Amino acid sequence: MQKIIALLLLLAFSAAHAAETEIRQSLQSKFSGIGKLEHVVKTPYSGLYEVVIGDKLMYTDETGRYLFDGNVIDTKTRADLTEQRRHQLFAIDFDKLPLELAVKKVKGNGKRKLAFFTDPNCGYCKKLDKELAKINDVTLYMFMYPIFQGSDELVRNVRCAKDPVKAWDDLMQKGIAPAKASCDTPTDKVIALGKKLRVNGTPNLIFADGTQVPGYLPAEELERQLNESNKK
Repeated sequence: MQKIIALLLLLAFSAAHAAETEIRQSLQSKFSGIGKLEHVVKTPYSGLYEVVIGDKLMYTDETGRYLFDGNVIDTKTRADLTEQRRHQLFAIDFDKLPLELAVKKVKGNGKRKLAFFTDPNCGYCKKLDKELAKINDVTLYMFMYPIFQGSDELVRNVRCAKDPVKAWDDLMQKGIAPAKASCDTPTDKVIALGKKLRVNGTPNLIFADGTQVPGYLPAEELERQLNESNKK
């Protein structure tokens, strides 16, 4: 019985591999200027295959005749499946992040690691900050990414405060604005980094295994992903 199961799995793998090869050849022949196909894999929904071309995630049918450029949304959960996959496929090498550009906050033993892009005028960033207040034993690297109107000044005042971590916590968790201050800040470099990493909104989380998660997560989910990502 085990041999039969193994044979069936082998046949299924061979068929899938053959389909992916056929799609790759089909797309390359039909779209000569399409660029390098980095990745062709069947998705678990509607028989679509995901295709990575350069820095774009797209979809095609099983013959490679049609190419779709857009996002797949799960109507039951309202989850953006394309965005989730994009951040998995384009995972970041956490150890290569320029962490010196972030404000560092150590909680408890600080063994787990989490970096995130955040904006002081972002409502979901404030919700995230309150959830992070429930998390212990983690080192947080906060890339202050001012994309909302008026956020530049708030970021500067936080970063130039005597205690930037306290100034940030007071602002995000208590609504206490930091005193006006002036100093050199790395904001331009943080903005350039965000664009390079395809950060299109805030909050944007980066876990220790390099997985990007756009948006807010509750404390329970943060705990789960912190534990999983820091195993690697």
